[in-house]
Amino acid sequence: MNSARQRQHADPACCGSGCATVPAVPEPTASDGTTIEPQRFRIANMDCASEESEIRRALEGMAGIRSLRFNLGDRELAIAADDHALPQALEAIRKAGFKPEPLGAKNVQRFRIANMDCASEESEIRRALDGMAGIRSLQFNLGERELAIAADDPVLQQALDAIRKAGFKPEPLGDTGSSAAAVASPTGFWTRWGKSLGALGLAVAAEGLAFAFPDSVPVKALGMALAAAAIALSGFSVYGKGLAALRQGRLNINALMTVAVTGAFLIGQWPEAAMVMALYAIAEAIEARAVDRARGAIKSLLALAPEQAEVHQGDGNWVRIGVKEVTVDATVRIRPGERVPLDGIVTLGQSAIDQSPVTGESLPVDKSPGDEVFAGTINQAAALEIRVTAPASDSTLARIIHAVEQAQSSRAPTQRFVDRFAAIYTPAVFVLAVAVAVLAPWLMGLTWMQAAYKALVLLVIACPCALVISTPVTVVSGLAAGARRGILIKGGVYLEEARKIKAVALDKTGTITEGKPKLVAFEPVDARLGQQALEGLEKLARSLAARSDHPVSKAIADGVSSAAQEVDEFQAVAGRGVEGVIDGHTYVLANHRWIEERGQCSAELEARLAVHEQSGRTVTLLASSERVIAICAVADTIKPSSAQAVADLKVLGVTPVMLTGDNLATAQTVGTQAGIAEVRGNLLPEDKLQAIGELQQRLGVTAMTGDGINDAPALAKADIGFAMGGAGTHTAMEAADVVVMNDDLRRLPETIRLSRRTHAVLWQNIALALGIKLVFLLLAIFDDASMWMAVFADMGASLLVVFNGLRLLRQRAGR
Repeated sequence: MNSARQRQHADPACCGSGCATVPAVPEPTASDGTTIEPQRFRIANMDCASEESEIRRALEGMAGIRSLRFNLGDRELAIAADDHALPQALEAIRKAGFKPEPLGAKNVQRFRIANMDCASEESEIRRALDGMAGIRSLQFNLGERELAIAADDPVLQQALDAIRKAGFKPEPLGDTGSSAAAVASPTGFWTRWGKSLGALGLAVAAEGLAFAFPDSVPVKALGMALAAAAIALSGFSVYGKGLAALRQGRLNINALMTVAVTGAFLIGQWPEAAMVMALYAIAEAIEARAVDRARGAIKSLLALAPEQAEVHQGDGNWVRIGVKEVTVDATVRIRPGERVPLDGIVTLGQSAIDQSPVTGESLPVDKSPGDEVFAGTINQAAALEIRVTAPASDSTLARIIHAVEQAQSSRAPTQRFVDRFAAIYTPAVFVLAVAVAVLAPWLMGLTWMQAAYKALVLLVIACPCALVISTPVTVVSGLAAGARRGILIKGGVYLEEARKIKAVALDKTGTITEGKPKLVAFEPVDARLGQQALEGLEKLARSLAARSDHPVSKAIADGVSSAAQEVDEFQAVAGRGVEGVIDGHTYVLANHRWIEERGQCSAELEARLAVHEQSGRTVTLLASSERVIAICAVADTIKPSSAQAVADLKVLGVTPVMLTGDNLATAQTVGTQAGIAEVRGNLLPEDKLQAIGELQQRLGVTAMTGDGINDAPALAKADIGFAMGGAGTHTAMEAADVVVMNDDLRRLPETIRLSRRTHAVLWQNIALALGIKLVFLLLAIFDDASMWMAVFADMGASLLVVFNGLRLLRQRAGR
């Protein structure tokens, strides 16, 4: 697992330096003596010297690379290379598991390629541009069917011509990032379906004509015309890509269909040729619709944030403007029932916010001044005013969408296996078909025409479409299912590998516990006091605590319901507590040390304090001038969900371990409450790092759960890093492999369950696709199978795996 991820900050020594240094070298020059300007790239998952070494090894010995300059602090790499070598270098870096993104690239043009749907078609485009001098970088976004090319204009035109020759149609995207074709309009959808259904009608007519009428020249001519029209109507794009692949010596899905349909037409099986192409087009349309649905599960998040916001103006008026025009620190008003347009901090009003679109929380969360709100969430109860903290392009919602898009573009292990398998499988099937065509007349007693027909049937049956399409649909569906539950998984590799987790290391503060102190006990020293006297003591404690900004004082003030009184001569004593005069009497709210210094401790009081302190509580005492009158115990309380999460992990066979820097007594108390048997306290960051290594050796694949900042070394060394409370935290979004957006520890076992279901569905799909094809291959060789039956089998297999993959969207991640 570590090798798959190539851990962030895997070497703790490199994390402190921030940047790798290299000796000064002369400016790189080309063979003709001209200076080569280095191209800079950001590599988000390149964090330390070990990963720099991997990239250096990937590029070792590659001709045309003049220099490499690494900046680990900014995760940047500057490559000075000859024009032909740069694309090869970037491809080698990608194969090593990294994603170079151009920085400050000049002349970057974005294009939409409507018929670029999956990784195999991305590979075709890469091969079409392979070795073309002058292309600085290629950035693919399969989710949006977009390609960004960094190249000068003359080279850009050559690249576009090469893409067109490969059978694709790049359409330029303007500054707004949209084109007429960029939006999958209903009209475009129904046009495609209209053509496919029209082609099917013509194919059925050709089939009926051949069946119902005698074999005469007029009937043949009419039937061939109908068949040709059906093929032209449904298969023009397939033919274009197939012929381009054959010209370049590549055997892909489109090449197989082109050969099969053309061969069938030439040997006189024109009705079946038309039926094959029409059914294939319909299958492609259904698959494209299904894939769009999976991608749309993420893209629909875009619609959550409104396009306009009601913004306070300098003249006191409120005006609705586009969210892209709203600046940071602007004041925005959100009415009841409206969606929050931008991330911000509440400045006025109190309301309940439905945060389920972003965090997956099932219940609304109360918001008051000082609380964060996130774009796309829903204001339910009352009007709020917020101060905008991030532009629309950098809101939590926008970052979620970007992160999932990046995750979609990275191929999961099973997907990489399928791509490699298909690359071998397709040529092998082509060779098998040729062997049948050549040898069947000798070995099986068939005529040459029968052998050719059987070979063409084999090509159609063996088309690897179902196999290739099965994995991306399943992975995208799994990522979308997680995002809907507030689980942001940063790549298909983590979605698949989470099923292997054997141990989870859990930070205490903010992960198992709430992360902020609360008043858990208020006890009068004199247990005989009545309710009225007790309320008087609470009022004294709140009066003093409310004047202090210390976290413990705030917890006491928030935990006592009595109203505060006026405090005179108030003062805070550093390291001791606070003191003030109330109704002419002096009172202190003091720690244990100050009470001892004041000479107000007793053996009985010490015994009572020891009970609290052994439970990991912070004790503060309310005292008058003469004696201690009340005990306030404050603690970081366990989250209501933590015990259930730990129990769920144990059911899944995962061992929970607590790693915390807090004292061992407090850690053991919290561990007991959460149901964690193995607890380690008083740990420094380097101790947690060593603990992760020990867990990996002892138990196997280990995950770390923390806040994504203080626990960065341990998160990095773990096989999978989970960041808790990621909503609005840039660092957590960057550092973790999985971000739990709503701070609910139960999302960990949900992620493991989702990973196990995704893995099961992936292999179900592979078994379905290969099993169905194997059965029909045997039927085609040893029995009688026609071409239209073959395409029905191929279409059926494709639809089965697509809809099986989409099942993940209909299930809750927790089931």
